[in-house]
Amino acid sequence: MTTPRSWLAPANDSPFGVHNLPYGVFTAADRPGVRRIGVRIGDFVLDAGAAARAAGEPSVLLDADSLNPLLAAGRPVWTEVRASLTRWLTDENHRDALSPLLLPLAEVALHLPFEVADYVDFYASEHHATNLGKIFRPGSEPLTPNWKHLPIGYHGRSGTVVVSGTPVSRPQGQRKAPADAVPSFGPTRRLDIEAEVGFVVGAPSVLGEPVTLDRFDEHVFGVCLVNDWSARDIQAWEYVPLGPFLGKSFATSVSPWIVPLAALEHARVTPPARDVEPLPYLDDRAGDRPWGLDLALEVRLNGHQVSRPPFASMYWTAAQQLAHMTVNGASLRTGDLFASGTVSGPEPETRGALIELTWNGENPLKLPDGTTRTFLEDGDEVTITATAPGPEGTVIGFGEVTGRVTP
Repeated sequence: MTTPRSWLAPANDSPFGVHNLPYGVFTAADRPGVRRIGVRIGDFVLDAGAAARAAGEPSVLLDADSLNPLLAAGRPVWTEVRASLTRWLTDENHRDALSPLLLPLAEVALHLPFEVADYVDFYASEHHATNLGKIFRPGSEPLTPNWKHLPIGYHGRSGTVVVSGTPVSRPQGQRKAPADAVPSFGPTRRLDIEAEVGFVVGAPSVLGEPVTLDRFDEHVFGVCLVNDWSARDIQAWEYVPLGPFLGKSFATSVSPWIVPLAALEHARVTPPARDVEPLPYLDDRAGDRPWGLDLALEVRLNGHQVSRPPFASMYWTAAQQLAHMTVNGASLRTGDLFASGTVSGPEPETRGALIELTWNGENPLKLPDGTTRTFLEDGDEVTITATAPGPEGTVIGFGEVTGRVTP
C-alpha cells in the first residue's frame, strides 16, 4: 500500500508526516488558557478539534483538553480517528479549511498530554541488568535468578510524571556510602538518567481478568519517550528489601507527543532469542508477531551525544510486560503508563544510564567543553530523542524528552 502524501508538502519528507501523526496537548497565544488536542504534522501542530469541525465531522473526543477521552474510546475509535486525520491532511478539498488551523510548532506550548493514572517501571534490558549486576555484585552471577523468568518491575509515583521541559529539582534523602558508619541527609550526589520508552494505556481492563499477549494492541494506545531520573545514592541505601522509593519518585519526564501504536507496524521486529523457556502466559513465539520494536534512541548531555541505545535489543517486550503486570488480575486504567526500564545495548556507547556509561563513576565522561561527568551536576540538561522505521523508507519521529537539573 502506497503511503499517502499530504497537501502540506514539507511534511512529506518529515519524520512527522501522515505516516506518523502523533498526538499531544497544546496552548497557543490566540487562546492562552485553553488546552487543546494537537496532532503534529511536519513542523506544525494541527488543532484537531477545530479541524474536525472544519471538515464537517465535529468530535467531542478531539475537542477535549486532554487525550484521556480518546484513550478510553478503544481501538476501533482510534483507527477511525486516525483515518479521518489522514484523509483531512491528504485530500486537497480540505486544504483551504485546515490551513489556518496549522500552528507553527515554535509558537505553541506543549503540556502533559494525558492524565497519568498508574505508573509502572520495568527492567527489561538484559545488557543494562547485566552491567548493574557486574557493578554491584562483582564476582557473582550478574542477573538475579528470576530475571529471565519474568519482567521485573515496580510501581512508581504517577503524580511526579512531568512533561518534557519541566525543570528537575535535585532530590534530597538519606545517603550512606559503604564506608560510612551511619547515613547522612542531603541532596543526591549521584543524580542519573534512564533512557526509556513508555507505553500509554487507553482502554481499561476488568479487575480480575488478565490481559493476554494477543490483546496488547486492544489496550495500548501509543508510545512516548521517558527519562526516569534516578538518585543512585538514595536508591542504594533504601531499596533493600522493598525496592525503589525516594530515589526514583521525585521526577519522571515524558515526551509531549504520543506516537500511535498503529504508526509503528513497520518498526516491529523479533526480540532477541530467549535462552530460558518462558511460562505460557509470556510465550510470544506462537501466533501473531511479537512486539519487539526497532527504535533508535539518542541521549545528549548539554548538547553532546553520549549514547545511542537500541530498543530492538530489549529482552522483554511491552506486550510481555503488560501480560505480566495484569496476570494476577490487576486492572488497567485509562492513562496508565508503563516504561521499559533503561534501554542499553551491548556496546559501551549504547548504554542508557550514566551509572553504566561511567561504570559507577570510575570512567568519567569527557565533554567538549573540557569538563567531565560521573553523574549530573546542577544546570546540566539531558535530551533523549528517538526514531523508528516507517513505511516505504520513511522515518517515524518521537520528538524529545528534555530536562534540566536545578539545585
